[in-house]
Amino acid sequence: MKVEARLFEVITIFFFGAAIVYGFLAKEPVGITAITLTGGLSLIIGTYFRFVARRVETRPEDNPDAEISDGAGELGFFSPGSYWPVGLAAAAALGGVAVAFFHVWMLVIAVPIILIMVAGLVFEYHVGPGHE
Repeated sequence: MKVEARLFEVITIFFFGAAIVYGFLAKEPVGITAITLTGGLSLIIGTYFRFVARRVETRPEDNPDAEISDGAGELGFFSPGSYWPVGLAAAAALGGVAVAFFHVWMLVIAVPIILIMVAGLVFEYHVGPGHE
């Protein structure tokens, strides 16, 4: 995670520097605000990655002396065939259309569907007590 944190820290420095240069050259408040907020968002992500990097064991990506074979093996569990992401994407698209055209009735339909799809995706492989 240290590589990712460093990447976002460099991006943060770039955006804050670009905001300063843009502020001197353009003197346009909307662009300065947008570039500064973009730098702030990348700072949040970089800080999160730096925070997580301290708590996880060193990965092969973080070791400059690592070999390719160090990254071999099982990477985690990936769902072989889940339909929840498709439903979530459709519900999010419906919500996006509702916001874009300001159709409140469509938004009232989309938000519960989004919540149901997110819950289904999160708890897809959850097995309660007594179901071992």
